Amino acid sequence: METEEFRITGKEVKAALKTSFPIMVTFLVLGSGYGILMEKHGFGPLWSVLSGIVIFSGTVQFVSVSMLGAGSFIMAALTAFMVSARHAFFSISMIGRYRREGKRKWYLYYALCDETYAMLSSDACPEGVNRSGHRLLVTLFDQSSWVIGSFLGGVMGTYLNFDSTGIDFSMTALFTTVFVQQWLDAKNHIPAILGLGATLLCRIIFGTDIFLIPAMIIIIGTLTLARGKIEPKEVHND
Repeated sequence: METEEFRITGKEVKAALKTSFPIMVTFLVLGSGYGILMEKHGFGPLWSVLSGIVIFSGTVQFVSVSMLGAGSFIMAALTAFMVSARHAFFSISMIGRYRREGKRKWYLYYALCDETYAMLSSDACPEGVNRSGHRLLVTLFDQSSWVIGSFLGGVMGTYLNFDSTGIDFSMTALFTTVFVQQWLDAKNHIPAILGLGATLLCRIIFGTDIFLIPAMIIIIGTLTLARGKIEPKEVHND
């Protein structure tokens, strides 16, 4: 299969920065909170950086801090698996869009967090900007801002002395903000309603521990079957 044209110039950088800027600012702030939380549990800045590179899942990283601090490594691993399972579904839904990205697609899949998915899933690209370069830069800028924020937070945490209770709620606030923005921007609210309904139903049936995976299976399965009716034709035929 022919690889999609790839180009990075000042135009691509400027466009990607414009697209990523809200997420980058948020990630710098939230990443700093994560770095501070890590330091308070006995993990230095380099551990925060390593976590941001290897794991790069804000929810998992925040949730696992207290478990790692308490030495519950197996529980942290199981929790990470359950919470991050949704990223596999995100990647599956992007296979059609990334199929011509060549070797770049592996990084695009690897660093596809919730917020980057929200920015790139519509497949919108500024006019005159290379789409492949735009995808790569948006993904790279988002991850880099999280890693930098984590490092800065870890450094600040060594000098600041305060009660860090509540910092982990920041990821919930971020997800809520992204959801509201996507709701306002989207003309079709079926995916959002489906997500809320499936999650609530699975929460009631399966409880708090394992509801996320069955919810994601329902959501992705339904969206896949109804893709032709939900997505705009120009995106579906990409």
